[in-house]
Formats: sequence, structure tokens, C-alpha cells
Amino acid sequence: MRSVAVVTGAARGIGKAITEALLANGFLIAAVDINAIDYHYQHLHTYQADLSKQEIVRALFERIKSELGGVDVLVNNAGTCIMEEFGDTTDVTLHQQMAINFDSAFYCCQMAIPQMLERPGFKKIVNISSNGAYNFDVFDPAPYRASKAAIDSLTKHLARRHAKDMICVNSIAPAMTRTDLFDVVPEDVLAQALAAMPHGDAMQPAQIAAWVAFLASPAGNACSGNVIILNQGRDVR
Repeated sequence: MRSVAVVTGAARGIGKAITEALLANGFLIAAVDINAIDYHYQHLHTYQADLSKQEIVRALFERIKSELGGVDVLVNNAGTCIMEEFGDTTDVTLHQQMAINFDSAFYCCQMAIPQMLERPGFKKIVNISSNGAYNFDVFDPAPYRASKAAIDSLTKHLARRHAKDMICVNSIAPAMTRTDLFDVVPEDVLAQALAAMPHGDAMQPAQIAAWVAFLASPAGNACSGNVIILNQGRDVR
């Protein structure tokens, strides 16, 4: 019987790479995105949903339980970065950034954990955070940083609360990774950021996906409450 993994933000980029890595490791996948998912694999089930709305997330997880039996692994990858100067940020864009990056993960954890408690063995939650939550040399805007810092705090809260339930909760905090978000960064800012990466280029989605697959595997059973930083050693001092 295949374990069930839910991957959010799965339509492209890091989310698609995570989906493919977990499929390769034998998981049955519920891939979720606000946009339609246009790729197909055996053992892949796709769902279209706005994860910033609690009742929509509740209905989604009820459907996943009905169709797939429950949840063993949750990967909260859905997110975006709204590039604005601090003084230009409005209440609309602030709330939009927090809703997409943090609220969605909060609601998914809320709905997934009761199902995990009914499942045998170890269960996993992996939250995709960012170097922007702690590295203030990079260009990330304030609402984005705040949303990712909130993700890391949620990770630690849930890891402590559910340790005895064998639910392992971790964050992965990548530095620059080649995704569609490159398109929202001014060229000069992007060039400066890439020049600061020790390997001379951004990371690839498959590299992030490999760490998710590791944490979802039995090798990750002893790891919980951590923020795993992936940045090629850029910030070592």
C-alpha cells in the first residue's frame, strides 16, 4: 500500500520537482495548485484549490481522505514573492503575501494532522521556507520575509507538540532557486544575487526536491523541528 503525500504549489517549479521525486520514491501523490496542473503520471491525483481559504482547504482534505484514504506526508510549497518597496506595500498586498505563503500552510497543517494521527508509523510535514527569513543581505521584501519566518515558527511549534505522535515537522530554507519567480526580480538585482552564490548560479528545483524526498523517507524519522538551510555555503562566517 502506497503512502499518500500532499504537495501544494505543485503546478510548476519546485512543487513539480518535489512531486516527481516523491513519485519516484513510491508515494501516491495529491498534487494541489490554484492553477490547473497539466502533467500526468501514474499514481498522481491533481486538485485545483485556493489554499488561502480555510473552508476550501477543509473540503480539499476531506476529498483527499475520501479518495486516497488519508495523509502521510504534507509538503507546504505553495508560495509567491510580491516585489514591493516597504513604503509602497498596501494592506491588500501585505495580506495577499501572508495568505499565500503562511495561511495556506497553516490551514493545510490543521487539516492534515488529524488524518496523520489515524495513520500508522511516522508521518512528515515539510514546509518550504526561504533564506529570506534570516538573511538580510538578500533583496527579499519585508512581507515575504515575515511570511517565511512565520512558517519556521509554525514548524517548531508543531514539531514540539507532535513529537510523541511520530509526526516529524521540518522547514527547508533554500537560497536562490531557478523558478518562475526569477521573472519578478529586476535584472541588476538578480545579477548581483547570482554573483553572491558560491557555485556561480542559483540552485535547481531538483536539489530542493531531493531534500524533501530524504525527509519523507525513513532516513528522516529522527529529524524534526529543524530549519534546513540550502545555500551552497554562502552565509558561512
